Amino acid sequence: MMDIELLEGHECFIPQATMVDFLWEVERRSGEMNFGLVIASEQSLSTYGLWGEYLLAAETLGAALARAVTSLSYHSRGDRMEFTVEAGIARVSFFNAMRGRPGYLHVANGTAAVLLSMLYAYLPSDFRPQWIELDIPRPAASALFEDVYQCPVRFEAGAVTLCLDARLLDCRARERAPSRLVTIEDVGRGLQEAHNLNSFQGVVSAQIRAQVVTGSVSIDSTARALDTSVRTLQRMLRRDCGADFRELVNVIRMQRAKELLRGSGASITQISTEFGYSSPANFARAFRKATGMAPHDFRCAVA
Repeated sequence: MMDIELLEGHECFIPQATMVDFLWEVERRSGEMNFGLVIASEQSLSTYGLWGEYLLAAETLGAALARAVTSLSYHSRGDRMEFTVEAGIARVSFFNAMRGRPGYLHVANGTAAVLLSMLYAYLPSDFRPQWIELDIPRPAASALFEDVYQCPVRFEAGAVTLCLDARLLDCRARERAPSRLVTIEDVGRGLQEAHNLNSFQGVVSAQIRAQVVTGSVSIDSTARALDTSVRTLQRMLRRDCGADFRELVNVIRMQRAKELLRGSGASITQISTEFGYSSPANFARAFRKATGMAPHDFRCAVA
């Protein structure tokens, strides 16, 4: 019942009820009660598109968990997360809207595995939670869960919860390849972009924004992407947008700059490089001309 063309996109929603029913059907046909546990090691937040990138771009584990709590609605509907610290123990809890449905056992295991993958992105490879809580009835083969997760597992809890030493929240990301700068606005656009492509300005803006992210913007590339000539593109922009290409690029570039200054920990030097400026000073001059503020002052004002 899933649209394969939709699933091949980078960002899509699979209805939770559909997923739970699918997992239940796999269990029913295979006769394997614990297949969700068996494949838990294959689950990773790194495969969750822009939302996963946004969480893993945080500088510390605590910041990544805070992002997960506040941005969960960009990933799923009806679920919620809590992140609390008490008596030196940090509790990361996920309350799933599908709890109690047939097949939920596998969802619970997948949730625990994905949360663990976020912790492993920041903590040493030998890290193990102090314990895990699962909101499922105690299974007959409960020892298998502790073998897989390598820590005590408690059942019949109120949510899927990982418990760890609160001092680990300050751990910084383990060494990894540099990633692109991602903000919460990027996540939102990834899910809503299709709704903005029903107008000429929306299509052109999406093309320019994609080029801004790569650091190289060209009217020739934009015209080719839209299968038109540069002259026709310029004429349609003046007619439909009341602006020329350069003006639209500057608006989108400064919008993106504000998002990065407000929603990322990137330095002003990193941001200027992201936009292809030859120096931070040139970026600062362009930003001040467009906004009336220096980049540093803007960041302090919105902090």
